[in-house]
Amino acid sequence: MYQERIALYREIEAARNSRLIVYVTGDRHGLETQIHPEVLDLFAAHLDTFGTVDKISLFLYTRGGDTLGAWSIANLIQQYCDDFEVLIPAKAHSAGTLIAMGAQSIIMTRQATLGPFDPSVNTPLNPNIPGALPQIRMPVSVEAINGFIELAKQTGVQEGADLTRVIEMLTTHVHPLVLGQAYRTRTQIRMLGKRLLARHLNDDNKIERILNFLCSESGSHDYTIYHGEAQEYLGLNVSLPDENLYQSMKSVYNSIAQVLQLAEPYDPAVFLGQQEQTRYSFTRALIESTTGGSYQFLSEGVLVKRQLVNEQNGVVQDTVQDNRTFEGWKYEPVQA
Repeated sequence: MYQERIALYREIEAARNSRLIVYVTGDRHGLETQIHPEVLDLFAAHLDTFGTVDKISLFLYTRGGDTLGAWSIANLIQQYCDDFEVLIPAKAHSAGTLIAMGAQSIIMTRQATLGPFDPSVNTPLNPNIPGALPQIRMPVSVEAINGFIELAKQTGVQEGADLTRVIEMLTTHVHPLVLGQAYRTRTQIRMLGKRLLARHLNDDNKIERILNFLCSESGSHDYTIYHGEAQEYLGLNVSLPDENLYQSMKSVYNSIAQVLQLAEPYDPAVFLGQQEQTRYSFTRALIESTTGGSYQFLSEGVLVKRQLVNEQNGVVQDTVQDNRTFEGWKYEPVQA
């Protein structure tokens, strides 16, 4: 289907008078992927086929991921062009929004959304989740920690001994090193956002208003920011696509959503059905352009139906064993 999408990519390039690169991280339930620094070499391979150009458009769909990875992607693209824009067909949340902050302009469909910066810290020292496997840890939201401290202050806790007791209470549930990492992460994402915005905004007050809203004032990581709010309240350079561009963006999104099966939750038992075993190959992320080919992140393997007997009560339980044989990036070149 990549070869079929090339014609759509060329339509968008002609409409925007730019070179287009497409980056999608899938959010199919059970097979989610995220923005990650490992894609930088793949981006560079695409960008090298462009060379230095006047304008690059990034077609972006993602629920977020690594903030430094997002920062690096935005910076890398800017090394190859004078004008960088982001096209958002549906979701560009969290670290995806951070990428968009580095663009001179953002094109959002009416259903497209940005989202707050509220990174979570994930380390082996994070709290355990009750009832879960020992290696599964609870993500610690950076803004949730700050919210707890602010709540304590608003209920009368003063600086000094009272605040120290609040911190001690917090450390009984969250390891001190995790709290330290959360503070560093919060400081870092504001710094990264400020530096990206400063590339194309000269108003420090406006930059601070945008960062305050995206980092804390929105109140929830699930808060969604549509075109109107991004343009009118935040003051970002956001516009709607014209009808022709909208149809091209929608067609690209629909094609990719079909390949990644974004609307279909993944349940191994349902996928296996009545079969005893079956092979699978799932596309979970992709990076594409008209000249650089298609890099697709795949998970491949075999699902096998198994029966486990509980040694204590003899109850037989049906399970599905996932024998994964490959997970990584595969490349499809442009056909001559």
